[in-house]
Amino acid sequence: MLIRKIEAFMRQTKMPQTKFGRLAAADPRLVDDLRKGRTPGSRLERQVEHFMNKYREDLHAN
Repeated sequence: MLIRKIEAFMRQTKMPQTKFGRLAAADPRLVDDLRKGRTPGSRLERQVEHFMNKYREDLHAN
């Protein structure tokens, strides 16, 4: 489930939910909406997964 992956990512990076939503999908309400039951489409899921993977790669590269 995407929200669980996002929650784990936010804990690991100490990133606030609105910042995550803005950076991952240009939607500061994304995390709150997912918590409330919003079902993400496959495109949004890929976009968010890509953001998290790229962010982790960039952290480890520095």
